[in-house]
Amino acid sequence: MPDLPPRSDLGQLRRQAKELLRAAKAGDSEAQERIGAVSTALTLASAQLALAREHRFPSWEQLTTGVKRREILNARDVDRLTALIADDPSFATADLRHFCDHPHGAAPLNYIAMLRFDAARLGLPGDLSGTAAMARALLEAGAPVDGQPGEDETPLMTAASYGDAEVARVLIDAGADLERTASPDAGGVPGGSALRHAAVFGNTEILERLVSAGARITNIRDAAAAGDIAGWLTAETPEDERVRALIMAADHQRLHVIDELIAARTPVDAADPRWGRQALRLAARNGRVASVRRLLDHGADPDLQDPEQHRTALELCRTDPRYAASAGHAEVDAILAPLTSINPRT
Repeated sequence: MPDLPPRSDLGQLRRQAKELLRAAKAGDSEAQERIGAVSTALTLASAQLALAREHRFPSWEQLTTGVKRREILNARDVDRLTALIADDPSFATADLRHFCDHPHGAAPLNYIAMLRFDAARLGLPGDLSGTAAMARALLEAGAPVDGQPGEDETPLMTAASYGDAEVARVLIDAGADLERTASPDAGGVPGGSALRHAAVFGNTEILERLVSAGARITNIRDAAAAGDIAGWLTAETPEDERVRALIMAADHQRLHVIDELIAARTPVDAADPRWGRQALRLAARNGRVASVRRLLDHGADPDLQDPEQHRTALELCRTDPRYAASAGHAEVDAILAPLTSINPRT
């Protein structure tokens, strides 16, 4: 069997164990073989152990505890979390393992930092208040503010990339290392700092918190995202770096930086040669109204399509998951629709 699904339910798992035992007692050879892999006895405990082992947990107790831990984190229930940790302090630090959406495991602090982003997929309510309180409780219980040695990224990098400004604030206030960089093999921004993660993923509020806390800016791209390229833009700045800076400025709505880069002969419609991102398409996809207007004022072509999926800025805006609930996306649509001659695919 695969790892557990994200929305695992203890009641359903208990029913599965009972159904497995019932089938084995009725003579079902496959059910008997599954239980026989862990025990010679046809008992509920054996069926539960078989199910746990199939999901890669050593015991039924560890499976149920793993599911319960995730339920508590999803519910942002500080009281239940505190009680669980009181029984076993390792629960503040031990990875959540054997869930299919986190195949390599997730430390509780990193998991909380991702929760707002994952809420819709997990079927959680729109109001995700309480993540900061959970992060604070985990830190007080011994969760290391910078994560365990050898992890691909710190909890602050996770918060910066997934967009939880409140968790980021808790971590910054707790002394998180602002200059730590991700592993070169990390999946998000390899080798990037927390500031770099916030810049790349368009999380302006977190980026500004990091800058205010003293995080260093080390290149023109991050300077553009932060809104000040003084000293970074020179006559020798390569065009590809200027293009990347323009993309960052557009995503973070740094309008004066857009103007400066265009004045420096940065091509408004150019795409990042490495990642394919382009200023107008990224601004439209993310509902950045002011940037869309300013780029169009500078002559950006709304009919240009991305090289992989052949989508215009308008289509990227309309297909973004936030489109239905976002006033910014609706306004971008209203701006681009009359200017786009290529009909979006249905």
